Amino acid sequence: MSNLATLPKNGSLANKNTTSNFPLFSNWFDDLPLSEFPSLFSSNFNTGMSLPKVNIKEVSDAFIVEMAVPGLKKSDFNINLEDNILSISAELQEENEDNKDGYTRKEFGYSSFKRTFTLPETVNDSKINASYNEGILLLHLPKKEEAKQKPPRTIKIS
Repeated sequence: MSNLATLPKNGSLANKNTTSNFPLFSNWFDDLPLSEFPSLFSSNFNTGMSLPKVNIKEVSDAFIVEMAVPGLKKSDFNINLEDNILSISAELQEENEDNKDGYTRKEFGYSSFKRTFTLPETVNDSKINASYNEGILLLHLPKKEEAKQKPPRTIKIS
């Protein structure tokens, strides 16, 4: 056995001049295939679900909100409007049970999110509508008549 110091994966120096032939604990951890558990290490632990991405676009007569939320159903969403605050939320509860060869495996999960938006005064809140198709929640927020962009016109000089 060599008495040279080597540089393990974790970057710390390890002296090979030990009586034990066991690898360091840090080496065991470095060798774990963490890529097989991406959701465990990249999810938002507070909510169990990361916040969905949102696109907001203003057109001449409305605001369009698109939210990417694949894998849900229409009935999973709660959309509320109170005092010009629009809130979009969803809660999911899953429970799976697997009985094979005398073994029982039961897994459950809970995930939720909530996004809130302050609407401009120009939104006609009585005509807001929403639809859900192929993983995209689409909200159409029409503008009040006086806030709609009017087409340009030419004014003649008299």
